[in-house]
Amino acid sequence: MKLKVKTAMPKITYIEFNGTPHEVDGEVGMTVMEVARKASIPGIEAECGGACSCATCHVYVEDNWTDKTGSPQEMEEDMLDFAFDVRPNSRLSCQIKVTDELDGLVVHMPEKQF
Repeated sequence: MKLKVKTAMPKITYIEFNGTPHEVDGEVGMTVMEVARKASIPGIEAECGGACSCATCHVYVEDNWTDKTGSPQEMEEDMLDFAFDVRPNSRLSCQIKVTDELDGLVVHMPEKQF
């Protein structure tokens, strides 16, 4: 039996409000927020550490990725009520799990986090 070896990690691009991109390797199983914090991406505060009890990891998922990242669950929607400039493609990055299918994901950060 041959084992399938995965050599590449999913790439995620974080784009700061000022347009500065940061492309990083994401580890499958981590969240988009955890990947950002590990890579010291500016604009992702993540004050609650991923417990979905704040909105300081708010991102905008590029429209062509919203089907793959899914929709916010009720708890996430409640927290997004506290976010700055919420849009239809707003998500809390702590609630998006990195999978192989998210290779190439692009998220944008809002002007500020609360």
